[in-house]
Amino acid sequence: MLLRLAYLGVTNALAPLRLLPMSDRDKDAEILALRHQITVLERQLHGEKVRFTRTERAWLAALLHQLPRDVLRDIRLLVRPETVLRWHRDLIARRHARISRPARVGRPRTIRSTRRLVLRLARENSTWGTAASTANSSSWGVKVAASTVWEILQQAGIDPAPQRTSTTWATFLRSQAQAIIAADFFETTTLTGARLYILAVIEHATRRVRILGATAHPTTAWVTQAARNLVMDLEDARCQVKYLIRDRDGKYPAMFDAVLADAGITVVLSGVRTPRMNSITERWIQAGRHELLDRTLIWNPAHLLHALREYERHHNRHRPHRGIANARPLHPLPELITDPATLTRLHVHRHDRLGGLLYEYQNAA
Repeated sequence: MLLRLAYLGVTNALAPLRLLPMSDRDKDAEILALRHQITVLERQLHGEKVRFTRTERAWLAALLHQLPRDVLRDIRLLVRPETVLRWHRDLIARRHARISRPARVGRPRTIRSTRRLVLRLARENSTWGTAASTANSSSWGVKVAASTVWEILQQAGIDPAPQRTSTTWATFLRSQAQAIIAADFFETTTLTGARLYILAVIEHATRRVRILGATAHPTTAWVTQAARNLVMDLEDARCQVKYLIRDRDGKYPAMFDAVLADAGITVVLSGVRTPRMNSITERWIQAGRHELLDRTLIWNPAHLLHALREYERHHNRHRPHRGIANARPLHPLPELITDPATLTRLHVHRHDRLGGLLYEYQNAA
């Protein structure tokens, strides 16, 4: 035991002597290599097997590849010096292979803008096939082969044209919006508790609203006269209406449909308790309740009609609608102000409707 302790003491005392011929650069490389191995060994604390990743091999080989072989043997490494040198040779080989790799051969890749154009044409035109997409992309000055169009559509998961020609209800209604109007009854209560019924019609294309009237007793004569007034208004506005959507409410008499049929308008009945089939009208009624009826007290039918007329003007002439790109049914949107000098001296005026219940803002020239 004493001899062993003496041997270890002499060995540790003479160990620093081997550092004398080494340069500072070699010493730094050895220190970094030892620290790197300590990091790898710390994985054993978490139960992982000691194994160098590709990045760690490259880092260790880059540190020690310039050291002499005899110095490598004296460094306490987890692997043999020959393994470190082999790692370095593999690193250099991969580097040369990457540099000397020949240029890409074959057809060049499709640029991103062309790919987006092909996908846009396919999504917006469900009946177009590969040939139609190729021909229309050429009209934009972009040359794309039919096989490239097919490959782009396949990678995006878009089926061929015969499998995606089915039309959804939303697409159908948008395409037929110019010929569709919708009607519905909704009710409100006066200050005295009397119940009043309101009949309104909205155009799908422009979102223009027509209040046909309000009454406490929607009799057959009253509803029929409202239908006649609607037909005359549509003729004066030169609206080419072909369909009217309504629910199966018993307030609509047979004469209501007959008057519309004489004017060439077909009545389409929505499903029982299916308000989504008349969603545009239901959405307008909800907005009318939230913006008008829930915020004011109605005295009598005359007061109700006055409030509804004011709201109708506000809705048709001023209020923007997201369903038609924030446009207004009867007034076009003003041109955007881009002049910085004009933006610095804006004068926006406010116009109040119904005593400040509704606000309208307009830029004063």
